[in-house]
Amino acid sequence: MHTIRTLLLTVLTALVAACSSADDPQQGQPLPVQIITVGKTDLDNVIELPGRVEPVRVAEVRARVTGIVQERTYEEGTDVGEGQPLFRIDPSELKASYAQTQASLERARATAANANAVVERYRPLVAESAISGQEFDAAQAAAREANANVAQIKAQLRAASLQLGYTTVRAPISGRAGRATVTEGALVSQTEATLMTRIEQVSPIYVSFSQSATEVLRMRRAIANGELDLAPGDAVEVRLTFPDGSEYGVPGLIEFLDFSVDEATGTVQLRAQFPNPDGLLLSGEFVNARIYVGKMTDVIAIPQRAVTVADQGGIAMIVDKDGNAAARPVRLGRLIGDNWVIQSGLEPGDRVIVSNLQKLRPGMPVRVARPQPANAPANAKAK
Repeated sequence: MHTIRTLLLTVLTALVAACSSADDPQQGQPLPVQIITVGKTDLDNVIELPGRVEPVRVAEVRARVTGIVQERTYEEGTDVGEGQPLFRIDPSELKASYAQTQASLERARATAANANAVVERYRPLVAESAISGQEFDAAQAAAREANANVAQIKAQLRAASLQLGYTTVRAPISGRAGRATVTEGALVSQTEATLMTRIEQVSPIYVSFSQSATEVLRMRRAIANGELDLAPGDAVEVRLTFPDGSEYGVPGLIEFLDFSVDEATGTVQLRAQFPNPDGLLLSGEFVNARIYVGKMTDVIAIPQRAVTVADQGGIAMIVDKDGNAAARPVRLGRLIGDNWVIQSGLEPGDRVIVSNLQKLRPGMPVRVARPQPANAPANAKAK
């Protein structure tokens, strides 16, 4: 029994020694690490913001006459063209009104024709003093009144014709028609302007954002100081990511920047326009946006994994001149993609360690396993 216990202790001791030798470098043996050599580079100035999709135009389709809805002539949720019939309202009452006005016009025309004929008969008679001038003036006044009555009823007939035309409710713009808010048999009112449906133009489509006024001011100063390469006429590209992490394949451009700050939120409104030929962007949807606002020139950037974030900034491990690991405090700027912008603490030529950081201690000897070329951040985007 004692022999078995001794054998087990020997095996466990050997296993622990094997694991320790696999995980920790032997005393005095340099730890293999990978490095990047720091250098100045240009980075896309990327701002990530949440945004909301909005239609370019929204039209509320409302009743312009009073009547009973006879038919819905479009399919809900489909694209419609400008002028396409959407609803039909019972035109019977308006047809009767139109016919009555038309009859009144014919009667007025007959009266006007008779009055004009009287004036023409009186004209030679008044020249011969066969009738008094007062009678001729009265005849002319009656003719003018009759002609004015004809013009008035003509206008009424045109209005009746318009009202009759409004019984066919048409799309005011091209776009995607929403759910109908009335059904066949419903009474719609001209007085109340009953809402019947909405049409949204979604191709192209807008995405709106809110950016901190402080950040906008910082970018303007960076442009003025030459730290940010962005000419006044340069287009600002925007790329979208859906909530599930997939990317929208078509980039958009910023087309509106508000020049006033929202007093309640302290933000400035921006808006980008995107092509939406397949209708993938839906009105009201929330998306994540990456806005490429020029380029940051001559900056130092290192991978995010190479920095340990502390309360006072960050710490990067470098290889010193003696081949040992050394901790270097750094002042962190913005995190752009997978890279930290380093504002101070590193100089071109410094060798930053990017692997085996959990095993490193300051002063530990290291061996560069696979040296990498001068600093080229992983997500630096060449436009």
